[in-house]
Amino acid sequence: MKGQNKLFIAIIVALILGVGVGMYVHSGSTKEEAETFAGHIKLLGTIFIRLVQMIIAPLVFTTLVVGIAKMNDMKMVGRVGGKAMLWFLTASLFSLVIGLILVNWLEPGKVIELNLNDTSAASEVMEGTKSFSVEDFVKHVVPKSVFEAFATNEVLQIVVFSVMFGLALGSLGETYAAPVIKLFDVVAHAILKMVGYIMWVAPVGVFGAIAAIVATKGFDIFSVYAIYLRDFFIALGILWLLLCLVGYMILGNRLFELMRRIKEPLLIAFSTTSSEAVFPKLVEELEKFGCNNRIVSFILPLGYSFNLDGSMMYMTFASIFIAQIYGIDMSIGEQIIMLLVLMLTSKGIAGVPRASLVIIVATCSMFGIPPEGIALILPIDHFCDMGRSMTNVLGNALATSAVSKWEGQLENPTEQGLSL
Repeated sequence: MKGQNKLFIAIIVALILGVGVGMYVHSGSTKEEAETFAGHIKLLGTIFIRLVQMIIAPLVFTTLVVGIAKMNDMKMVGRVGGKAMLWFLTASLFSLVIGLILVNWLEPGKVIELNLNDTSAASEVMEGTKSFSVEDFVKHVVPKSVFEAFATNEVLQIVVFSVMFGLALGSLGETYAAPVIKLFDVVAHAILKMVGYIMWVAPVGVFGAIAAIVATKGFDIFSVYAIYLRDFFIALGILWLLLCLVGYMILGNRLFELMRRIKEPLLIAFSTTSSEAVFPKLVEELEKFGCNNRIVSFILPLGYSFNLDGSMMYMTFASIFIAQIYGIDMSIGEQIIMLLVLMLTSKGIAGVPRASLVIIVATCSMFGIPPEGIALILPIDHFCDMGRSMTNVLGNALATSAVSKWEGQLENPTEQGLSL
């Protein structure tokens, strides 16, 4: 715990230093100099993210295979998976609805008028939508090569292979399966040990990421987009309140212990705009919290593909915002259809770069909203991504804890100890 507090303090200090250095560069340099500085300093964040990405695939594979293979009762796999999907779909629906209600109530697009001056950036995102289709979705889910899935960190494809491999391994019987399960279990814990080393690079990554964005954008971005950011974070706050309320109904007072446990993953996700970056640390903290390690290794990878609450809310909020900017009035029926489309098309896109923006552009095109409007969001998407990444982490932590509680396998480490 003492080491965790030191890391937390180091991250806070890195955040403050990053803002300070970024503002110094922003105020005392030309635009070209600031962009050059940002291009170099953000490499510190890139190093941290790549170190984490390095262990994502092996960690997901080993923990999921071990978790499923140890579940000799296949009915338990179906039961746990069913409860997880029920949570994922319900949470996704509520997240989309909250975004839809709040953007219609607050109407940020009807009081902001901006010029489209970032069309080149918009074109980049639009290019990513050209190949997005049902066929592309199926290809994204079903791996043709597990090695390709590992090489590209396609979490959902790795999950599909790991589930099948774990089921097959568990069906071989203890004589054949036990040595392999033991090997993967050791590998998983060795990787978790690596997590501890990599997390100490987090403050450096946070400093680089924050300094880069502040150096190029400064604080002016907050005044230009104040209304949009204010309304988005109000909606995000309401989503947090709902998630925590449901979490308290299920976990009781232990919700506060969970929040203390995951404060570092939440802060890192907020600072680096990457919920993927905290996956290994989140696994470790949930197991320390008392979640069954088999359930953690089964639910959490699925959550990273199906349970992105912050991203889901952002999609409806941003899509309707763009429609408001262009003065397009959408009927309630059209908005409900848009919600259902987002509900379906957003699943399994966790590995797509700028996933939320890609889906927003694709959805806008379907409903006759100028997709070029994405240019209005791009300049502040980094700040919005900080909030939605943090929310994604919270949602997955709550989902894993809730399923563990429903299964009667949520231990109290202070009373029973935690066996890893």
